[in-house]
Amino acid sequence: MDSSVTPRAAGPGPGPGPRRRDRHGRGMRGPIAPPQVPLAASRAETFADLVQDSVERLERRWPQLADVDFLVLDVPRPGGGTWSDEAVPLGGTVAARDGRPARVVVYRRPVEIRTKGRDERAALVHEVVVEQVAEVLGLTPETVDPRYGED
Repeated sequence: MDSSVTPRAAGPGPGPGPRRRDRHGRGMRGPIAPPQVPLAASRAETFADLVQDSVERLERRWPQLADVDFLVLDVPRPGGGTWSDEAVPLGGTVAARDGRPARVVVYRRPVEIRTKGRDERAALVHEVVVEQVAEVLGLTPETVDPRYGED
């Protein structure tokens, strides 16, 4: 007796050809929200937006900040600065030299750990940016932003 099997047509499910549906037949999974919705933004992107908002607020008063680079890093480098084991810095500065502009760095994870909500995080980010800008400009934080230190 001849037991030949006829080839199956490519379609959903196991077998040759591309898979068009998941194994439960409900279709491929897509993103939870469209990209233009804030839900789709990652925590890092949201944090970078907070830093950018703070910088824009200060640039209106201090136009020379256009020549300063603002960076967001996740955490400070272990040997990259002068900080003790007890206190992790929230930000830092790199002076301008060799034709490179001054840099202000804000560390995302230490700031996130110290805050509970978005409003508290935005306030702390602005405080850190003001302190670092004051160091770059050689001024006091109160001079850079008269509302510095207010709750």
